[in-house]
Amino acid sequence: MKFIDEVRITLASGHGGPGCVSFRRESMQARGGPDGGDGGKGGDLVIRTSRHINSLVDLRQNKRYAARNGGMGSGRQRTGQDAEDLVLIVPEGTIFRNMDGEIIIDMTGINEHVLLKGGRGGKGNEFFKTSVNQAPEHAQPGEEGQEIEVKLELKLIADVGIIGFPNAGKSTLISRISAAKPKIADYPFTTLTPNLGVVKAGDYSSFVVADIPGLVKGAHEGVGLGIQFLKHVERTRIFIHLVDASGMSGRDPLQDFEDINYELKMYDENNKDKEGFFPLSTRPQFVVLNKIDTLSSDQLQKLLNSFKKITGTAPLAISAVTGTNINELVVELGRQILKQEEE
Repeated sequence: MKFIDEVRITLASGHGGPGCVSFRRESMQARGGPDGGDGGKGGDLVIRTSRHINSLVDLRQNKRYAARNGGMGSGRQRTGQDAEDLVLIVPEGTIFRNMDGEIIIDMTGINEHVLLKGGRGGKGNEFFKTSVNQAPEHAQPGEEGQEIEVKLELKLIADVGIIGFPNAGKSTLISRISAAKPKIADYPFTTLTPNLGVVKAGDYSSFVVADIPGLVKGAHEGVGLGIQFLKHVERTRIFIHLVDASGMSGRDPLQDFEDINYELKMYDENNKDKEGFFPLSTRPQFVVLNKIDTLSSDQLQKLLNSFKKITGTAPLAISAVTGTNINELVVELGRQILKQEEE
């Protein structure tokens, strides 16, 4: 599986370089005195977000990431070289936690953050020269850098999350309404990575949509791809609850709808005490029946009536394959997102 959304690593900033003990030695220059320079500053450990990556897989290559140490001071009052900062690139929405699970920094809406400061360089012996001590023979060691073990957790950031059983048509839908090109095939768990797509809603507005894979009965307990992807819907404003209306999977569309909502409720129950958690089951849901091209008009109407009894409103009926009612779906999503922003 290429998608990696949790990584445990050790991060460290650089030590400051040591100061130098040196005395001026030149012909024709009596009593030259101390001239040891200061050490250079250690590199900072900087976190920077990027919209061009959507997993933490690259950080699996090493267990420890450390900035370089500052350079050592030298004679003739020459200061050691400051070390370059180490910049760690992570996807937007990455959360840094300590080993106790406490949030150190949530990189949502933050482009760059200095996580660990590099140590200051030590002073050379020239710094310690006084009228009383004109030949100091000591210098400071560099200040130590900082080190911390962290757990990185990625939660995708999207305006709309598409939820539903495998093969409900989530990948086909996102490919229809955006430029995303997910893998599409007729077997469970085709999608092993959440796909993000940008959807244009009118001439001047757009929103981000993500298809969330891995939801099956028992997902809140880890069945299927389970909790690994359930947590990604935490950052979405609205859910498209996509239901396979065809019945070709052998499942009942109404039961699918109820099973997915049960998983959301149970996930809420298991995570209600976590810091910053916002329940999933209370999010606005836009129920959409997909694959209506496989149904007769009577079958479709009967299904719409059944869903209306449960939800109070008739769902939107679409076909992601033929494009039926896709424009209506995009317009309605854009309207609901704009309404939330105004609130």
